[in-house]
Amino acid sequence: METKGLGSTYWRLWTAAGLSSLADGVLKVALPLVAVGYTRSPALIAGLAFAFTLPWLLFALPAGALVDRLDRRRAMLGANLVRGGLLAVVTLMTVFGGGSIWALYVVAAGVGFAETVYDTAAQSIVPQVVGRERLSAANGRMYAAEQTANEFAGPPLAGLLVAAGVLAAFVTPMALWAVAVAALLLVRGTHRIERTGHTTLRADIAEGLRFLVRHKVLRTFSVMVGTFNFATGATFAVFVLYAVGPGSAMGLSEPAFGLVMATNAAGGLAGSFLAEPVERRLGRIGTLWVSWLAGGLTIGVLAVTTNAVAVAAGFFLGGLGIVMSNVVMVSLRQRLTPDRLLGRLNSSYRLVAWGTKSLGALAAGVLSQTLGLHVVFAVMAVLAFAVVAGLFVVTENALTAAEREAVRA
Repeated sequence: METKGLGSTYWRLWTAAGLSSLADGVLKVALPLVAVGYTRSPALIAGLAFAFTLPWLLFALPAGALVDRLDRRRAMLGANLVRGGLLAVVTLMTVFGGGSIWALYVVAAGVGFAETVYDTAAQSIVPQVVGRERLSAANGRMYAAEQTANEFAGPPLAGLLVAAGVLAAFVTPMALWAVAVAALLLVRGTHRIERTGHTTLRADIAEGLRFLVRHKVLRTFSVMVGTFNFATGATFAVFVLYAVGPGSAMGLSEPAFGLVMATNAAGGLAGSFLAEPVERRLGRIGTLWVSWLAGGLTIGVLAVTTNAVAVAAGFFLGGLGIVMSNVVMVSLRQRLTPDRLLGRLNSSYRLVAWGTKSLGALAAGVLSQTLGLHVVFAVMAVLAFAVVAGLFVVTENALTAAEREAVRA
């Protein structure tokens, strides 16, 4: 599909998304690396990942309702300003000797809350900007920017910044969020959904939840992604302990750890461009089968080897599969959901699909503390591959019926 018709507004949003994702990618890798300087406790390190993802359990639903009430561009602006401000505070604390693992917990949780608003608004604004007929192209390019920045450039950059000093690791994402705010300020127009009548926030949340629960296709997708993200949340909550340091199983340095993590994003970047042609060749369901099985390699490889090259190869194929499935499923979700419900649907979906990351991080802390890191990877690999069972429910006939229903609605 041609992308030149996506328009200047889309490309400004794309730029802001890429910069914000780079800031996220740096911070989410830098914080655990900085935290290792405060503690080697698996439970405390895993707890940091829990703090990042807990807001998706606590605040996803209100965030979606707010996004459907507010101008979505302004919601993104506010979220980035909050994230930059929180990091500025902890940077000053570190400079004046007040840094601690608990300060990192506060930053992780605060950034996570802001992320629920930003990500929900960013995904909900796309159909308003490009129209539903260009969603696959728009989502593919958006994922390319986000994957390249968040997981391809972010992790190795974080490793280098932490090696240079904590101050560099914190100031860099602050600057990136500031430039992202500048890009969003260049986006013109109103991006608020017209509302008829007055409803309470609670009623709005309930309406979004009912839509998801009653929709067989979207409900099944949310359970599949939730199960998979539980597994990846557990895995990557403790992966730094498995990979970094002379006493770890893989024995990687901080920069090498960042490079291994970046291979997952490199696969994701490839997947963002391959999703459309593969979907044309294999169909939507065929693409989802291939991509989900490939995605399982992200965890499966850790259950069978400590070889860095093999792990990197598994990460690459896994990242490719994960992003291909995301492009297909997000485009379907945007097509199957009315604009007025899209913020609430996205947040309800992510409550299940992303909130489980925090539960996975908790499970990893318990399992790794009692049974060891390898048990975490083995158990989570089984869960990651098991999600393909959902594709026996979401068939091509089920998708076609859901699309017809969406057109009638």
